[in-house]
Amino acid sequence: MVLGRHGYESVVKGTNSFVCMVQRSWAAGLDDPEFWNPKLRAPICFNPPAVRSYLPQIIKKTEWALAGRSRFQMHQDIKFALERKELPTPEIGAMCYMMSKQAYLNDHDGHWHPHVMFFLPLTNPATWGAGLPGSPVLGSEDAPGGVTVFLVPVSQWSDGTAAPEYGH
Repeated sequence: MVLGRHGYESVVKGTNSFVCMVQRSWAAGLDDPEFWNPKLRAPICFNPPAVRSYLPQIIKKTEWALAGRSRFQMHQDIKFALERKELPTPEIGAMCYMMSKQAYLNDHDGHWHPHVMFFLPLTNPATWGAGLPGSPVLGSEDAPGGVTVFLVPVSQWSDGTAAPEYGH
């Protein structure tokens, strides 16, 4: 999918039921300080459970961003859409990978590490061991979006070259 004037559009039909796109800053959690960072470009590929249960929120947030909705308005829109079951919560097994060297995730980390992410309904990441000393797993809660994201850095970029060693 690519971002067009009116939102994301499918341009190539794949064969494995994954959906790939370049996310923009508003795909981040609604409380993320870089929510409106125009430099963010995040190539990402979602597996089928994530396509069904996480991607709809990204598509909706994109529609609202392009319509000029504020972050506060989007916060309310997401809350009401989740309450009315107009947007799904993450399915079991929903995941994606972000392994492109061209990714620019934010001004603090820039071209971070290649990684896979797992999407779960809202939960405390620490109860899963995320972010604990020695754990290779990071986690973040997007309470307004009703999702917890677990990030697991991997050792190679999508082109097969070695990524820098990850350390907390």
